[in-house]
Amino acid sequence: MTKRFYTPLAHRGVLTVGGTDRREFLQGLVSNDVMRVDAGHALWSAFLTPQGKYLHDFFIAEVGEALCLDCEGHERLMDLGRRLHKFKLRSAVELGIADHLCVLALWGDDVGSLLGVSETPGAARAMEGGVVYIDPRLVAAGARAILPADRAAELLEGLGFAAATPDDYDRMRLELGLPDGSKDLVVEKSILLESNFDALNGVDWDKGCYMGQELTARTRYRGLVKKRLMPVAVSGEAPAPGVMLMRNGKEAGEMRSSRDGLGLALIRLEHVAADGQMPTFEAGSATLTLREAPWQIPEPQS
Repeated sequence: MTKRFYTPLAHRGVLTVGGTDRREFLQGLVSNDVMRVDAGHALWSAFLTPQGKYLHDFFIAEVGEALCLDCEGHERLMDLGRRLHKFKLRSAVELGIADHLCVLALWGDDVGSLLGVSETPGAARAMEGGVVYIDPRLVAAGARAILPADRAAELLEGLGFAAATPDDYDRMRLELGLPDGSKDLVVEKSILLESNFDALNGVDWDKGCYMGQELTARTRYRGLVKKRLMPVAVSGEAPAPGVMLMRNGKEAGEMRSSRDGLGLALIRLEHVAADGQMPTFEAGSATLTLREAPWQIPEPQS
């Protein structure tokens, strides 16, 4: 029997951006084209330092008269809110926290048909005071939902989704090589192209200026990407995040998050063979083997 699953993501929260200037306000700050967000389309984006280093990433979806940012929760959500507030100035923008809404992940076969949306990145529709949308990064990742916390399980089980755990979702996203916020990106250090925002629909190259655009564009057009966040298979005890990966006696990468023999690591591209062979790395007692990602790394720009 075909199964489709859902799980609440308790480590996520919802920051709302309301007011008549909400789109223009975010447009000048984040990496993707906020003008494309509407009732039928959501996207994934990032907020950077002026020097182009990672601060936050989030999904942006429309719920009523507000833009909802599905972002990391707790202290991280508060930090994002404070940073955005500094840029409000006289803009007609209202920032808030939607405590009555929760973030959920949904995955399995043909989830779009159960949700009533096309299986294209970011396809969205309103649902019972919230929104559901196909993951804008990768259709294979299923969908996400922002729904009233007291009714989310009832709504989704009524559509045919079965309850799963956050660990189940974590395994799925690691299998697909998808990052999970600051678990995989280092705040004030990581850059977008090393973190695959170009491969996962997280950057719009045609929009106007935004915070950190100069470094992001220069990295692309000068071919300066020397490392990539890549999926790996782990044999042995998984290295802790930040542990160096070695190959032939040389530092070849750095570990990020992992679970159940799957992980992500920041790999130096000089160690990724052009012939498609999957190299191995050592970290302590563990052996890591590069896995093929289900997304395509864009060709360098000339």
